[in-house]
Amino acid sequence: MSSKIIFDFNKKSNLQNWVIVDDVVMGGESSGSFKLNEDGFGVFQGRISLDNNGGFSSLRYRFQKIAIDDNTQIVIKLKGDGKNYQFRIKSNSGDYYSYILPFSTSGEWQEIKIPLKEMYPSFRGRRLDQPNFSDDAIEEVTFLIGNKKNENFKLLLDTIELK
Repeated sequence: MSSKIIFDFNKKSNLQNWVIVDDVVMGGESSGSFKLNEDGFGVFQGRISLDNNGGFSSLRYRFQKIAIDDNTQIVIKLKGDGKNYQFRIKSNSGDYYSYILPFSTSGEWQEIKIPLKEMYPSFRGRRLDQPNFSDDAIEEVTFLIGNKKNENFKLLLDTIELK
């Protein structure tokens, strides 16, 4: 099995293709930001506000299609803040829906393992009546927080790998 690096954060990482998408797109007031810290980790942090029907912030990365081949999961090395997040992928960035799987963070460094076949299709928070992920490539990954409460959040990212 050949693992493939989707992104490996370091002090020289180019974050140009990482984009914040907040609920501001629909009138909300949440705000997220993304930067490299002095140790070379990606830092996705901000504040979630439920005002004006808001309640989410997300961090999206689009890239050249990566073939899944015989890989079965995405492994993310990260340090969260004890809150719940969603990891999302798209096989075509133009698709209106994403395949998602929620995960919890512990406040410590951890390896989150996301089995591809457990990722289910969802659009605007609603699960779709379609099969789980079974495509042969991906070209977008997203981290999203939206726990239906006002809260601050912080997620440190180290590596995202297809294994």
